[in-house]
Amino acid sequence: MLTIDNIHKAYAGAEVLCGVSLELPEGAVTALLGPSGCGKTTLLRVVAGLEHADGGAIRLGGERIDGVPPHLRGFGMVFQDYALFPHMDVAANVAFGLRMQGLGRAQIAARVAEVLDLVGMPGYGRRRVFDLSGGERQRVALARALAPRPRLLMLDEPLAALDRELRERLQDELRQVLRQVGVTAIYVTHDQEEAFALADTVALLNAGRLEQAGPPEVIYRRPASLWAARFLGLRNLAPGRYLGDGRVATDLGEIAGTVIGDLAPGESAVAVVAPDAAEAAVTNWVRGALESAQFRGRHYRVRLRMAGGLSLDLDMAAPPGMAGETAELGLSPARVLIYPARALSKTIEPLRH
Repeated sequence: MLTIDNIHKAYAGAEVLCGVSLELPEGAVTALLGPSGCGKTTLLRVVAGLEHADGGAIRLGGERIDGVPPHLRGFGMVFQDYALFPHMDVAANVAFGLRMQGLGRAQIAARVAEVLDLVGMPGYGRRRVFDLSGGERQRVALARALAPRPRLLMLDEPLAALDRELRERLQDELRQVLRQVGVTAIYVTHDQEEAFALADTVALLNAGRLEQAGPPEVIYRRPASLWAARFLGLRNLAPGRYLGDGRVATDLGEIAGTVIGDLAPGESAVAVVAPDAAEAAVTNWVRGALESAQFRGRHYRVRLRMAGGLSLDLDMAAPPGMAGETAELGLSPARVLIYPARALSKTIEPLRH
């Protein structure tokens, strides 16, 4: 198990990691997810030994590795820009780490063939790097990182430069490879779909702090904070008053939801309505004027103009009417999250268009 314990890091007096603590289970994939500048890559570089933390400790298997040089940690790394050697062919790139381990030619050749087959590139050993596509180069980079059998595999936005179709295909392939190898891995990304598809655990970082960590479905279904909810795309906010028993009075009406945090009846609260909250229901109705219905391929993004100037953006299979008409929709209580209003920061406001 890799343990990240109370890591601090600052540049020019500005703290970019603020006491981050996280445990990475053996053989699991942990995604570091968050917006640009939240500290994901800095934390990865601290774990790799490429940056020195100002405080805290990194432990692997219970032993501190803070003072161990990067090349002696036995970690593998995959970068967004591949970082392949252009003057070497595919086999030589994959063999680079193996040669540093002092293995014989036969052992190296066998391992190179093994990992190229693992990443779906058998027979590519003599190909030149600049003749490969972006997806093929990333597979070679992964093979090179896996060849020395690393104790930990670190991947920093490895698919970000690829087009959507190729990225989704490689997500599936990468997940299969990581499961087959059973290596402990850290995966840095700003793409929540990618994190959910690949990881066993998702760690949400916000301004250098760990906001929440847990299984992908828990992170998505029960964001622990308003910031987490907003980052994950839950942008429909309705301030109101908590009534008790999972109900809140808002400008949307009196609606039922799932309480996140400590709330007492009468306290100020914020209801966060997920885009996929609309359902065929006999209770939990809201009413508003249908302002727009934008086709987005798999669904329509429907906007309802509610009382008090609030708007509600929902994803639906079909629009509930024509523009300008009044629509009534049921909301799933499981997809209406109720937070204490005291957690509402100045940077998070109700959506008013």
